[in-house]
Amino acid sequence: MLNENIKNARKSKGLSQDELAIKLNVVRQTISKWERGLSVPDSDMLIFISEALETPVHILLGESVPEQEADSLKVIGEKLEVVNLQLAQSKATRRKLLHWFFIILCAVTVLIIAILIKSNSAYLNWDYSDPETAVIGVGLHAFEWVFARAAPFVFIGSIVGIILTRNRK
Repeated sequence: MLNENIKNARKSKGLSQDELAIKLNVVRQTISKWERGLSVPDSDMLIFISEALETPVHILLGESVPEQEADSLKVIGEKLEVVNLQLAQSKATRRKLLHWFFIILCAVTVLIIAILIKSNSAYLNWDYSDPETAVIGVGLHAFEWVFARAAPFVFIGSIVGIILTRNRK
């Protein structure tokens, strides 16, 4: 029973006999003899085996350790598939949000341009002797000045963004 438990615990940890032998500072043949039941490790070595295999001594001595499933690669593959699907969904959601952001940015840019053209810069005719009117007029003029220079780049950038983030099927 000890020999089977050592072998099953080693396999469940994904270790070869050589790797376990290196961890325990013994030769591979010693591990092979233990696993075939031709010899038995002493009590001190049993503690080292327990630590190397991260398995309690009482399990090595008595309780059986289940063998590693042959389908473990299949299980790992299924988990990776689920993770890949989640990443793909996250990427698609992020792309869709970015696409709508560019559409809204484009629409807002066009709307502001239309408002500025329609208003015909009426604040330029204001009486700037009143401090409140002067502050508002200067603020509006600064906004219009900056927007008029940035709007073409924002508009073209948002069009490019819409094209690059569109749904390609």
